[in-house]
Order: sequence, then structure tokens, then C-alpha cells
Amino acid sequence: MRDGPYSAAMASPIPMPLSTPEARCEPPLVRARMPELDSVRGVAVLMVMFYHAFYWGMNLSLFPSIEGRLLQLAWVGRLGVNLFFVLSGFLITGLLLNARSRPDYYRKFYIRRALRILPAYSVTLLLLLVIGVSLKFIGLSLLYLSNLTPLFGVAIAYPVLWSLAVEEHFYLLWPLAVRNFSSRTLLAGAAAVILVSPLLRWISCQIQSRQGWVSCGAFLALWLREFVPDRNKFGKEIAALLVISLALLPFGILSRHTATGAALQVVPWHFLFVVVIGAGLLVGNRWGEAARCRLLEFFGEISYGLYLYHLLVFSGFEWLLNKGIIRRLHIDPMLGLTIRLLVCGGIAVGIAYLSRRYIEEPFLRLKSRLAA
Repeated sequence: MRDGPYSAAMASPIPMPLSTPEARCEPPLVRARMPELDSVRGVAVLMVMFYHAFYWGMNLSLFPSIEGRLLQLAWVGRLGVNLFFVLSGFLITGLLLNARSRPDYYRKFYIRRALRILPAYSVTLLLLLVIGVSLKFIGLSLLYLSNLTPLFGVAIAYPVLWSLAVEEHFYLLWPLAVRNFSSRTLLAGAAAVILVSPLLRWISCQIQSRQGWVSCGAFLALWLREFVPDRNKFGKEIAALLVISLALLPFGILSRHTATGAALQVVPWHFLFVVVIGAGLLVGNRWGEAARCRLLEFFGEISYGLYLYHLLVFSGFEWLLNKGIIRRLHIDPMLGLTIRLLVCGGIAVGIAYLSRRYIEEPFLRLKSRLAA
């Protein structure tokens, strides 16, 4: 998910108040280019890949107790998807706010999203078709209903697609809201969603379904543009949110198997992810180029393809093992998982890089022509 479906380089700066000399000297927190957020995206996709490599589908009882506990920590990697959601809300809301007065607001937004999302997504669906995934699932995925396929009696055949469907639903609703409501109204609406979402998750737990919407990133984007806090004030706000999230975190972890725990489990993580993004903005604002991590930026650049393809590579590796095409090694299971991560992860990174260069970038270059 994710170099995008947008890029941190696309967000344009917001005007700074010029009432004091300090404000005139201080660069804005939201800038034309924010490579620190590409690094955050890189962290998110690595979290998801580690989750699938060390936790997803694992029988932890086969591992010694210490190793089993270490593998349980990889569960946190699934929250990389939530980090993508929070980052998506922040960046997309910024783009929409910057363009809300343009006459081509909707046309520009949807053309740019289509050019970013559809090429690699279409390749993924084609690959799923080739390997024999249910036509019903592929058909619903074409309509971005992968997260709702159980409602149609169709199993979610490729799990990573559900999050893309959730984002597409966000793209359908949020641009309409940003265009037609004031920033203060949107802030209130985002705050309401943040407060109501745990209640909806509690109700969903009671009826055994999973629904919800993360608006923390959107709230952050609106907050920065509406109130334009200086670096010191924003740092204090982020520190306060960090204290709140850490205070909530143990409760969410310890009670996640109850209805209340299911409702609150991800709340502290979403707050923490806002802290991560906010801290990234502060670091990038203060130290600029010196704060960049090129390796994480690389993973951020290829993150959309890596997110889409990596589970196919892991599943293909397991198929080859089960068919005896690849010989199983009689080695320590933990070492085996590490080798699998290095082999499958390396192949997935290579595929994602090729996808970015030869499938995605030709379409991205059309943005300046079709939706400047």
C-alpha cells in the first residue's frame, strides 16, 4: 500500500502566520517535500512483511517457549496496515485541502489516484487469476469490495486486498466531505469518528464482523492546517498524545480477546502512529536532509508493490515446499523462518522494484499531462 497511492512529495506547504519574527524564521511543519514520511511508509510495509514472515499462519506451539514469545511479538507487524491508514489519512487530506477551491478538484484527484493505484493492482488481480483464485473474489475485488466478500458468501482469498478496498471507500467519501464542509466542521467530524469507532468495533465484535474507519491521520492534517502550531507547541501536543497512548496501550494488549478489548485495542496504536508521523515532521522540519534514512525511503518508494506482491511470494514458496520442489532443510525452525524471510523478502523486494520502475512509473509520469 504503498508508496502511496500518493507520495509524501506531493503535499504542498501551508501558509505560516507572519505576525512574529520567530514565525517568519521557522519553516512550516508541512512542506512541499517530506521524505521523512516516505521513511514512515517504509517502516509500515516492513512491519507487514515481518508479520507475514514470523506470525501469520504460524503454529507457535511448535517452537520452544522463548522463541514462541519472540514470534508473538511479530503480531504487532499487522498494525503496519493501520500505520498506512493513518499516513494515508494525513497525506490525502492534505492534498484535498490544498486543491479544494480548484474547479477540477474531483477530476484531478481521481485521475491521479487511478494512475497511482490501478496499474499494480491490475497486475495483482491478473496474477491471482492465473494461479486459480476464485473468480467471484476477483470480480468483487475489481469493484474494491475485497473487505466485504464474506457478505456475499465469498472467502477473502488474498488478505492484503481488504485494506486497499477500505482506502478506496475512503477516497469515495472523504473528497466529497472536504469539498463541501469547512475545516472546523471536518475536524469535529474526524474527532467524532475517532470517538465512535471503538463503539462500532464493540458492536462488530458482538455480531462477529470487522468494520471501522481510521481518521486520526485526517484529523492531524486538518489540525496542522487550521491551527498552524509552531514547532514547540506541536512538540508538546505530540508528547501529550504519546503519554495518552502509552497509558492506554497495556489495556488494549491485555484485553484484546474481550469485546471491550476488541473495541479499544487499536486506539492507542493509532495515537502512537500519529505521534510517529508528528515526530517525523518535527525531525524533518528541524534537521532536513540530515535526518533522512535512504534505506527506509527506498522501501517507502516501492512499498505499494511490495505490499501487494509479498504474500504471493511467501505463498508460492510454501507451495513449492509442499510439492517437494524445494527440499525442506532439517534445521532449527527459527533459523528456517529467517532464511525464508531473506529469500522470499528479497524476491518480493526485487519484484516490487521492477514493478515500480516498469509498471507504475510510466503511469505516474502521465499525472503531469492528465491531471496537472
